[in-house]
Amino acid sequence: MRINQNITALNAYRNLTVTNNALTKSMEKLSSGLRINRAADDAAGLAISEKMRGQIRGLNQAVRNAQDAISLIQTAEGALNETHSILQRMRELAVQSASDTNTDDDRVQIQKEIDQLAEELSRISNTTEFNTKNLLAGGLTDQKFQIGANSDQNIALNINAMDAKSLGVAADVRGVSNFGVASTSSGIYIKITDTTITSVKLVTNASVSNVIVSASTSTMIVNFTTSVTLNQVLAAINSYTGTGVIAGLEPGAAGTDTVTSETVSVSSTGVSSYAAVTGANGTVTKAAFVAAGIDVSTQAAANAAITTIDEAIKKVSAERSKLGAIQNRLDHTISNLSVASENLTAAESRIRDVDMAQEMMNYTKNQILSQAGTAMLAQANQLPSTILQLLR
Repeated sequence: MRINQNITALNAYRNLTVTNNALTKSMEKLSSGLRINRAADDAAGLAISEKMRGQIRGLNQAVRNAQDAISLIQTAEGALNETHSILQRMRELAVQSASDTNTDDDRVQIQKEIDQLAEELSRISNTTEFNTKNLLAGGLTDQKFQIGANSDQNIALNINAMDAKSLGVAADVRGVSNFGVASTSSGIYIKITDTTITSVKLVTNASVSNVIVSASTSTMIVNFTTSVTLNQVLAAINSYTGTGVIAGLEPGAAGTDTVTSETVSVSSTGVSSYAAVTGANGTVTKAAFVAAGIDVSTQAAANAAITTIDEAIKKVSAERSKLGAIQNRLDHTISNLSVASENLTAAESRIRDVDMAQEMMNYTKNQILSQAGTAMLAQANQLPSTILQLLR
């Protein structure tokens, strides 16, 4: 018998250490709910699990992307619903004006409503946005919606311009454009139906501050005593006591800009309607503008307008149908992505998550072994004391 080395105690201690390590790991797994808490637990399983987690998170984000895309489409389609309503009203008015039961004065009033409706079409086009992106100005081309967890898993969307000019229900009118500024800049537009006016002249440092029409030159003259701004010129023109003159700031014009003297001839199409000018990501750099709505001032013009408005309605219908088809596609996409995410999550769970029932069995076993090992170590530590019996 030996007392320097207690082999029995060393054996009991080693087994108790192994049991305690296993018990610690069981407690870690039970508390975290994970079978793999570190790479050492299962190196290959960890690598596979992380790849699956990347796919799962990508799929879940793709679902959110598709939902955002549906929101964008619904915003555009909702605006086009009102565009349809406006076009239907314009068609109704054109049909009304095409009947010679109306007088010329009646058609003037009908034309006024047509003009306002055309302006509203372009206003809707200019202002319909989603996340600051303009949807109906024609700049939303080749937009990619990422609907998958990996690169290049996307669908494209284009939305055509839906302003009055693009739909063919805006017209050009007699008057002047870019008045008060350089010809390349936005300034004041002046719509003129007064046939006695053939030119417009802006004069500064003159003795008066009003608008007159010179009978000898058929010129509308805007006089100012000092240097003025576009807003001041605009107010002076709109205070003109004659008939048939309407002025306003063109899109992009700054009313506070100082203007200079100029003389501009009045053209039969001097004020033109135009579609919006767009930049990257649908940004509108110059808003769509309506000089006047489609002409319904005569029976022949109104009759032709009916056909033109029908074509505009077809364009809007085609755009809405396209948007509706893509929305339905995205609904199916979301369902597919959700199923894929669910199945992949289940697969990842089988690799990464702990089976709580099985691990509780291991924990109970290790707990009993730890208690037994502790008791046996205590007994083994008592064995050398029996040697004292030999010394009596």
